[in-house]
Amino acid sequence: MMAAHLRAVDGEKQGLGQALKDGLPNSTPVSEEKKEKIVLSNKAGESKSPYVQAHASNPVAWQIWGDDAIALARKENKLLFVSIGYSACHWCHVMERESFENEEVAAILNNLFIPVKIDREERPDIDRIYMNFVQATTGSGGWPLNVFVTPDLEPVFGGTYWPGPTSNTTPFEDQVDFVGILDKLSTVWKEQEHRCRRDSAQILQQLKSFAAEGTFGSRLGEGADGLDIDLLEEANQHFASTFDKKNGGFGSAPKFPTPTKLSFLLRLGQYPPVVVDIVGAEDCHKAQDMAITTLRKMARGGIHDHIGNGFARYSVTADWSLPHFEKMLYDNAQLLHVYLDGFLLSRDAELLGVVYDIATYLTTTLAHPAGGFYSSEDADSLYRRGDSEKREGAFYVWTRREFESVLGTENEPLVSAFFNVSEHGNVLPQNDAHDEFIDQNVLAIVSAPSTLAGTFGVKEEEVVRIIKEGKAALRAHREKERVRPGLDDKIVVSWNGIAIGALARTGAVIKGFDPLKSEEYLGAATKAATFIKDNLYDESICTLYRIWREGRGETKGFADDYAFLIEGLIDLYEATFDDKWLHWADDLQKSQISHFYDSDGSGAFFSTHSSAPHVILRLKDGMDTSEPSTNGTSASNLYRLSNLLNDDSYATKAKQTVAGFESEILQYPWLFASFMPSIVAGHLGLRGVVVSQGDEKDGNGNMKIKEFEKAPRGGLGSFARLDSSSTWLRERNDLLKEFGLDGKTRVLICENGVCREEGSASEAGLVKEQPLEDLGSVTAALPVVEENIAVPEQEMSAGNQGIGSAE
Repeated sequence: MMAAHLRAVDGEKQGLGQALKDGLPNSTPVSEEKKEKIVLSNKAGESKSPYVQAHASNPVAWQIWGDDAIALARKENKLLFVSIGYSACHWCHVMERESFENEEVAAILNNLFIPVKIDREERPDIDRIYMNFVQATTGSGGWPLNVFVTPDLEPVFGGTYWPGPTSNTTPFEDQVDFVGILDKLSTVWKEQEHRCRRDSAQILQQLKSFAAEGTFGSRLGEGADGLDIDLLEEANQHFASTFDKKNGGFGSAPKFPTPTKLSFLLRLGQYPPVVVDIVGAEDCHKAQDMAITTLRKMARGGIHDHIGNGFARYSVTADWSLPHFEKMLYDNAQLLHVYLDGFLLSRDAELLGVVYDIATYLTTTLAHPAGGFYSSEDADSLYRRGDSEKREGAFYVWTRREFESVLGTENEPLVSAFFNVSEHGNVLPQNDAHDEFIDQNVLAIVSAPSTLAGTFGVKEEEVVRIIKEGKAALRAHREKERVRPGLDDKIVVSWNGIAIGALARTGAVIKGFDPLKSEEYLGAATKAATFIKDNLYDESICTLYRIWREGRGETKGFADDYAFLIEGLIDLYEATFDDKWLHWADDLQKSQISHFYDSDGSGAFFSTHSSAPHVILRLKDGMDTSEPSTNGTSASNLYRLSNLLNDDSYATKAKQTVAGFESEILQYPWLFASFMPSIVAGHLGLRGVVVSQGDEKDGNGNMKIKEFEKAPRGGLGSFARLDSSSTWLRERNDLLKEFGLDGKTRVLICENGVCREEGSASEAGLVKEQPLEDLGSVTAALPVVEENIAVPEQEMSAGNQGIGSAE
């Protein structure tokens, strides 16, 4: 619909994109007045972004997005060439090598355009605008994102990766090479500037109309009455129809972890009984099975770093065997949430092992010493010290000969069988576009120790020992001999918010059986929140800044920075019951509403501030992508805060935020999974538990806290603990002013603004489950000394064909 309109503005043939493919008509050259030639210099080194800085040595004279570059484009009347990427992006590095390091390309860009390099993690607002344009006009998107825009910032033509002069990549059908695009665009602008400006203005207007369409279903002040709980069933059925029963995950290759989908499936059976009745108990059980199966398949696949820790961005193959090797903070932080819920529902020690694995990755490799978490690690790296050319996955892949050298001839065959290592490599030629994986193996777990014990004629315990020692040897070799991939050491507020919440929840869950690691993870979450407050928050104006790297960046926070940090702070409060985190979440929520809420339109949050410079289009982030929807997360936050603080205005804003996307959610509920908890809450309300901790430290109140800490995420609710230090919360919530001041432990259950005191766990309606402390398999999954994950005993049993992480 929208794509068709944008490809043929006003029905005039097929738009500028087709004109580039077909060649331009002959036209009379436009006479030009001679003017002094401006010589550009490369300013990439002035940026705080590691990604932009990495282009400082390019012959392309990159400019920094902002007033100066835009003023220069207007003065020179040239198109801006806006190239957007990020440090861990493999194809960004490919295009840099093929085009941006090429003198021919640089000469064209420097003479005929104003080239601008942007880090999409630093400026997601600019990225979203032009990604919308590219997706609408080409049908797809990705990074690098390359767009030609007028001096008024209206998009003319765009795409993703284009082959450069030195490319050996097989081009896609009808794909135009980059030099050809540059030549034709410069001619279009020179000879048909009026057409460019007219078409671009019309395209921008249609983009604005398209962005508003999803909010026409409800006007501000109306409820989302059309969004019934039946939508959860519809979304679930869609996920079931696209589920890959053999490999887990959804659809075919390329395959992404999709944590928002997995979270939806895991939560489905945890909602109140009325939801389970509507969806169907059997379907809720199948939904959980889909998620757990996917989590196990990913954990055993090549997307998981079995020698180190953490998960890669996505898999090129349907069976998770070949990743694109970049590792992102936001992926791993979301997966920590999901694996934690998967463990709590399945009580599978293999999944607990992965929880420790991801938490270790966040708190070691991605941890800033002063607090906070870095953004990502690159996909490409040097294979060994002294090499001059980077290769994708070089840090992670192995040859059979290396295995034999590191492990010895006696143990190598068994470990190779465990990890699917073969003499000629395990990457198929059709998945090796640049011949980087010839004879290389990506490690994936393909056999259980019980099976290997029978194959090699040794005891299962011996198999486990050999695998654990082999992994340790491989890791030591990798750390010593290999060159680590580049680290993007930016601290991004939004992604840190997700990590803070995930680590806080993990620390709370394991407190009963692993107090040392619990303290470590809670400490890391607290340290990160403190770092952000001290370095990226201006308390005088209640405003966040988005980026820290060697100091605070100039970019103010976007709506997602507020949303994900607020969510993380609520999780941190419910793990520590320290009022200051809830207090800050409340302050941030007020700021998010002030800066981003659409009070004059249809409700919900714009991604950008109303006064943001150089923003030609204010968008509302509705659909879940690689990150949860900003508005879906914000609606959940508003409901949770409303319950914790007894603030009806927040609940009203939550309902209006959901209603703002009513028409879109009704059409495609599976694209809005992060909204589903709020849709349920809007119909059924929320349940809050408040424990006033008396002098005794055990008993009913303490039991309630332990049960809450071990509960997987389901419907939205809240949990608060009051003690003598809870002054702020008592003042903020009128219902709690006098509660528990007599020094006795009391439990209050609040629903829909009405509270009643409960005397026992059974009266409170809390479900009792097998305590985690009593699970014999749990201790087998705990880290051993300084190692990360032990092989879970239950995965070692005879007849079990799966295998968890072995250290």
